[in-house]
Amino acid sequence: MADNFAQTVKAQVDITRIVGEYLKLRKSGANWSALCPFHKEKSGSFYLYPQTSSYYCFGCHEHGDVFTFVMKMDNISFPEAVRAVAQKMGIPLPQRQFNSPEEQREAGLRKQLIDAHEAATQYFQQNLQSPEAARAREYMTSRGITPETVQRFRIGYAPDNFNDMRERLSKFFTDEVLRASGLFSWKEQEDGSAGQMYARFRKRITFPIANEQGKVIAFTARALDTDDKSGPKYMNSPETPLYTKGNVLFNLDKAKAAIKEQDAAVLVEGQMDAISLFMAGVQNVIATSGTAFTEAQVRMLGRFTKRVWLNFDPDNAGMNAAEKTLAMMVEEGFETKVVTLDGGLDPDRFVRERGVQAYAQAVREAARYADFLVARAQQLYPVKTPEGKIKAMNFLLPHIKRIPNAITRVDFANNAAQKLGIENSLMQQEIRQAAQQRLESVRAPQAKLTSLERVLLSALILPDADSARQLASTSLAAHPEWYAQLATAGLIEVLVSGPAPDNALEVAPDQASRVLLATAMQQGIMEAEDGNLSLHALVERALQALHIKQLERRERELRMQIGEAGRRGDNAMTMQLMQEKQHNMQELLRLERELSRTP
Repeated sequence: MADNFAQTVKAQVDITRIVGEYLKLRKSGANWSALCPFHKEKSGSFYLYPQTSSYYCFGCHEHGDVFTFVMKMDNISFPEAVRAVAQKMGIPLPQRQFNSPEEQREAGLRKQLIDAHEAATQYFQQNLQSPEAARAREYMTSRGITPETVQRFRIGYAPDNFNDMRERLSKFFTDEVLRASGLFSWKEQEDGSAGQMYARFRKRITFPIANEQGKVIAFTARALDTDDKSGPKYMNSPETPLYTKGNVLFNLDKAKAAIKEQDAAVLVEGQMDAISLFMAGVQNVIATSGTAFTEAQVRMLGRFTKRVWLNFDPDNAGMNAAEKTLAMMVEEGFETKVVTLDGGLDPDRFVRERGVQAYAQAVREAARYADFLVARAQQLYPVKTPEGKIKAMNFLLPHIKRIPNAITRVDFANNAAQKLGIENSLMQQEIRQAAQQRLESVRAPQAKLTSLERVLLSALILPDADSARQLASTSLAAHPEWYAQLATAGLIEVLVSGPAPDNALEVAPDQASRVLLATAMQQGIMEAEDGNLSLHALVERALQALHIKQLERRERELRMQIGEAGRRGDNAMTMQLMQEKQHNMQELLRLERELSRTP
């Protein structure tokens, strides 16, 4: 696509409207801020600059213009991003230009595949009205699927015919497109060539799967017969150039507005669960389409909300899937709860039999993920015996270890220990051991401690340092980048990750570390007494010094990045980096003044 058209679009675009479709924006002076979609964070460091139609994250330093943002969020090429932004803004598209024949062929194939899936959707919809589809219509009526639902979700019927759809679609699409679509199957010939195509979906009710923009890219099809010849109950499209099952969330195209508005999503397993809830009024529902939840889906959902209510089937398969999904979401900082429905019903049947009000009540009573997992451990293992307690603890520990927040992690461990009848110290010890395992990739601490390291280690391990410990652990847990350069970073991480140890030397992974901790315990106290300062005051000074060093490192990075942006002629990025440099310098001067005033 010509550069002049991209510049025309950029000049007319409202970047807040485009980015606002992906993120929840907050006004910040003349600009906007949000939680960055490119890295984990709890406070918004992502800034949007409407005047230059650009963005910058002060946390991970991702930056660019509106096209860069759409490219990264939708995983598409630059020409596709320009077209997408133009279409969103209602700007007419010129005749498309390509950088290479390969790019032209790939883009053409994708467009043809979109068109083929739209044609297939219409074909299935028309067949649902045929005499052959009477049984399919009866089935949907028995499941409470109304004509309005059929129309809204474009549900159709694949006839019991091998050749009809191929003959219809071959009038408009080449064999290459039809074979790449996933709509057809064929047998390989003896000479290695592909045989005649035949319809993949036959005698099945079809449910279109759409991408985030609402374009049909695949299908799920339910068999009407249950004999061995009919194949699986549900058959999905294979992966194609359009469709990767782990990158799609069913109904996200319809639900994303409600998810953003309510800042919450209801996650279910199957399409019918999502369809029934959506038509009953639960507009923020999405489904995994019966596949395992993936990291790509976690990131996709995280663009719209960090609050998710899981409502998976109550059988073992559903509960196992819930456990794995919880693990990924907790690791990514999601607030997650688990919905349990009376009678072991799935969401589809529950809302049809009990009504949407009863379902809403079940959502309000959803259990915290920690309570759900503890109850799951109690259900799986008889905690009245020592063996059962060990198994229950081993079941929970991987989940506890994944929690990024130290306070939440300790609270979960204490709660689990109490409910399982396990000694709290034993659970804490297990958490520390897990943190110690992360030391394997960290270089061994040097034999000699700096005064700053002595202060921090003393605060984290001394028995009477409650105030100093809380200050140090809270600050360091929130800013691991402050101490990452220290030789004792591994030890500090272990101490910050777990609760205050009863015996500090127990947390040391080796003899050298135990010597360092013993030294810190003695020299830290001596320094506090000799300097006539409390340990709390010393920790404040140490944290300020760490923060200053981090700002100085960032200052050096900014000088290099400003130079690079200048050489590229990127004036907008130069301006943003200069703004950050100014903010960084002001904070650095403020901290240096405070540190100089401290006795």
